[in-house]
Amino acid sequence: MPNLDSAQDLRLLLPETVWLEAEHFAFANQVSSLETTQAENKWQVYLNTLALIALEIWLDDRLVSKEKAIARDMSAIAIAGSLKLGDYKFCAIATEHLLDEIVNFPQKLIEQTDSTSHFYVLLEVLEEEEEVVIRGFLPHNQLLKIQDNCQFTLSEGCYQIPLSHFDIEPNHLLTYYRYLQPANFTAPVTASVSDKSVSLAHQIRDNIADIFSTNITKLSQWLQGVIDEAWQKIDSLTNPELALAFSTRNVERDTKRAKIIDLGIELGNKKFALLLNISADISTELLEDKEESLISESPPKISVLAQLYPLNGERFLPPNVKLILLSKAGKTLQEVTARSQDNYIQLKPFKAEQGKKFSIQVSLGDATVRENFEL
Repeated sequence: MPNLDSAQDLRLLLPETVWLEAEHFAFANQVSSLETTQAENKWQVYLNTLALIALEIWLDDRLVSKEKAIARDMSAIAIAGSLKLGDYKFCAIATEHLLDEIVNFPQKLIEQTDSTSHFYVLLEVLEEEEEVVIRGFLPHNQLLKIQDNCQFTLSEGCYQIPLSHFDIEPNHLLTYYRYLQPANFTAPVTASVSDKSVSLAHQIRDNIADIFSTNITKLSQWLQGVIDEAWQKIDSLTNPELALAFSTRNVERDTKRAKIIDLGIELGNKKFALLLNISADISTELLEDKEESLISESPPKISVLAQLYPLNGERFLPPNVKLILLSKAGKTLQEVTARSQDNYIQLKPFKAEQGKKFSIQVSLGDATVRENFEL
């Protein structure tokens, strides 16, 4: 199993997913139809094409500026497709599943110099679900290092590399692209190269952590009755209709608190109530009647429901006000936008283990307020 720790943010909360459209499947079918050999090869070309499209969409959403465009390379799509963005090259490694946590890594990607990429991105293609999940990535220099240190099984033209060698946090890939140079990843890992890369990556990570740790609300403490005074009881707000609506939509055993969000004078002092409903996950509570060994195998989780309501006597939220769930690194996990005559909006309920960090952001136009949390 890959090692997971607090640095993984909310990686297990919501996977990094790209949804596929009808035109993507049509294009993949067209490309695979040009493969004249075995049906198995056609299927792999089909998967490789869908993985490449998904990676292009994902990079385009997060990295591309007006000065840079993604160049698609499908010359070796029977093995794997690749993308070029600036001086970086990304290779899409497609797989149908990772049930055995083994990645089939094409041998030619390692042995043919013209197939060398800076990053090899692992994508799980779920055709029936019409989605692609980014499962991790491997820098080229790290690939060379583990190749020298490990003896991998070679089967049907692919090295079988354990998933544990891959970095399963896609945000690290974005960090490397933004802050490091391609030369850091083209040579085998040496003390001078790796130390600089790791040091800079750690510095960036620590800076993000320092920013995030400021004014953080620890939600697990709410379940113990320790609640910051900035978070009020629902019935203490000046809007009785809001208190009634929220109390009737949520069970009594949960901990419910609200905080007034002021988006500033430039928007006419628009104020909203950000309401959070916190509870211990029911599945965890059910384990309390079972053997202690079962409890230790299933760490307690906390469920979170976040809603946004109007204040100042307003019946409806202003159109286009957004409620956004962000990872610790600032990646958007969920986003909901108010329509006309919405009297409240809410994020899809989620749950995670204690210690996970995230943010909730309220935005309207250029005005933004962000609240940081730790479960």
